[in-house]
Amino acid sequence: MTNQVGIDMSSDAESDELLQYNPNRLLDTLIENLRLKNDAALSRALEVAPPVISKIRHHRLPVGASLLIRMHEVSDLSIRDLRYLMGDRRNKFRISDKQFKPKEGAAPSASSGE
Repeated sequence: MTNQVGIDMSSDAESDELLQYNPNRLLDTLIENLRLKNDAALSRALEVAPPVISKIRHHRLPVGASLLIRMHEVSDLSIRDLRYLMGDRRNKFRISDKQFKPKEGAAPSASSGE
C-alpha cells in the first residue's frame, strides 16, 4: 500500500532511516510538495515564526499537535502520512492519567481576595 507521498507503508523491510524520528524529512517533503523555496517560505505558509522551523530541524522542539494539524490543512496530506514522514509509527497516543492529577501535598491554588 502506497500513501499520498509515495512511500510504501506495507513494506517491513524499510531502511533504518525511515524508522527513526527525523522531522527534516517531513519539512523537506512539505517544501517540495508545496513548491516552496526554503524554510522561511514554509514558516510563512504554516503561519509560524521562522525559529520554530529551525528548532524543529535541530531537534530542539518537537512537532506539536497544532503544527501537525496546520501542516495537514496546508498540504492536504493526511495526519498519518505526515507522522509517517517524520518517523512516528505509533498507532495510538496515550496520555498519562498522572498528567492531570494535582501533586501530592500541594495546596489548592485558590486566590484569596485579601
